[in-house]
Amino acid sequence: MHRMTRDARGAEVRAPFNGTRWRFKSDTIVLESRGTDRFVRVEPAGGAARSYRLTRVVGGRTREDFVGVDVDRGGDEMILPVSFVFATSKLRYKGYSVMVHERATIRAGPVWSRACIFCHNTIPEIDRLLSSIAGPRARPYQGESVEPWLPSDRRAIARVLDERGFAQVASEEASRVLGHKVELGSNVREAALEAIDDLREGFDGSALLEVGIGCEACHGGGRQHALDPSIRMALMPTAPWLDFALPHGGKQAEVRVCARCHQVLFSRYPFTWEGGRRTAAAGGSHINSGEARDFLLGGCAGALSCTTCHDPHGGDDPAKIRALATPAGNPICTTCHSELSDPGRLRAHAHHDPDQAGGACVACHMARKNMGLDGTLTRYHRIGSPTDPARVLGDRPLECALCHADRSVRALVDAMEAWWPVRYPRQRLTELYGSIDNNTIRATLERGKPHERAVGVATLGESTTNGSSLKDEAGDKSAAQLVARELLSEYPLVREWAKRALESMLGKCDVDLAADDATIARQAISCGGAAEAADVGSPRDEDPED
Repeated sequence: MHRMTRDARGAEVRAPFNGTRWRFKSDTIVLESRGTDRFVRVEPAGGAARSYRLTRVVGGRTREDFVGVDVDRGGDEMILPVSFVFATSKLRYKGYSVMVHERATIRAGPVWSRACIFCHNTIPEIDRLLSSIAGPRARPYQGESVEPWLPSDRRAIARVLDERGFAQVASEEASRVLGHKVELGSNVREAALEAIDDLREGFDGSALLEVGIGCEACHGGGRQHALDPSIRMALMPTAPWLDFALPHGGKQAEVRVCARCHQVLFSRYPFTWEGGRRTAAAGGSHINSGEARDFLLGGCAGALSCTTCHDPHGGDDPAKIRALATPAGNPICTTCHSELSDPGRLRAHAHHDPDQAGGACVACHMARKNMGLDGTLTRYHRIGSPTDPARVLGDRPLECALCHADRSVRALVDAMEAWWPVRYPRQRLTELYGSIDNNTIRATLERGKPHERAVGVATLGESTTNGSSLKDEAGDKSAAQLVARELLSEYPLVREWAKRALESMLGKCDVDLAADDATIARQAISCGGAAEAADVGSPRDEDPED
């Protein structure tokens, strides 16, 4: 994680800074090198070209993003409008790894220090803690604590014990960030609110404790540990003026470390799982990087931690992660649910063969329905059941359909009601799917929200790859036509998922997603039939500063 942000000069970079020209619609981006410096030149059609000297490289596991300064005008470090994606070895418009609307032209921005500096580097813990101290009056800001995004009964409570002590620390941090002396008042909430505004105004690269994610980003302040190695670093905030209380008897410290960044609700895409909206009654995140907050919402939040399955230091062993998704991974769950160690009781509980894929606990309780950065579905980390009413009645598709893509809504719901003591109103299911006799995945593509349609698209692509069928050739063709419509989704990320799915279903999909919509529509005819612009049916939301 220390490579999350790197100084550009001397950094190892995989993107082709060798004069490569990349076209986006009518515009062009050029990657080039001169001496020890790298440059990104933005050439918008009909506008003046601008050249940016790289100052920082962001990321390095799934893609590289770039930050730079205008060569002629100077000024702020800007996020540059191109990413290099490792899975495809191709360039992509920066920002299309999240749910933002289609953009008409290329442009640099936003300012790096106002968008992604907090989570991709090491910052003072006081800066992240301010929102919890300020309470609900605080405006959201990058890198804030996860607490505002949790239900009240799952929040940690930050309580100031010494108002003068807090005011002194907050004043010192504001003074450091702004570069001049700041005296904050003794009213705790007012001081916290003012300090947050100071961070928005003045926090930049010079205010970092360390470029990239260093030890203190997760383990907390290390001064005392450096003086005396027998003193362990505290994962949670500690100070003489502070009382910081965790729910569930304090068993969530490790998860909250990860949730400092893995909370993803900074995105302005309006929808969440469980039928929620990010501004009200927010459910779980639909996309990679929200896993820790999702975990805090789930049923095992007080019993497990992220490190139960993941290695935060050396990275995950792919073979180990794959094994966790099989019955071999069940001992993590049966540590608490010991009765399910017995194959017979597991069969009765799961109604699947305990030795096959359906016998893996995570198959049902951590469904693969989140959009991963590598273009494959990842597991939803809000641990729960596919029978939860909030999921069945709030989301499409039914989670059982992720494995059983050929089943109708009626078939899946009837099975759930036969196997478990649950009942679901047919009227609500009809509202979601049009008819409970419709195929669950295809109805999701026809009626779902954009993130739901992305899951449907990926599920159909994977079903074809895994050798399953949609009953007949006509069914396969109609499904391909539904997927092809998403090549014109208002969200470019969904377009990419649709293209990958069609390549799995049809073997070939020669569509240039950097072209204009008219060109994409023409090319889509060869990828599943005539493509129509998707009617998303949701209000426009602003692009996030991602």
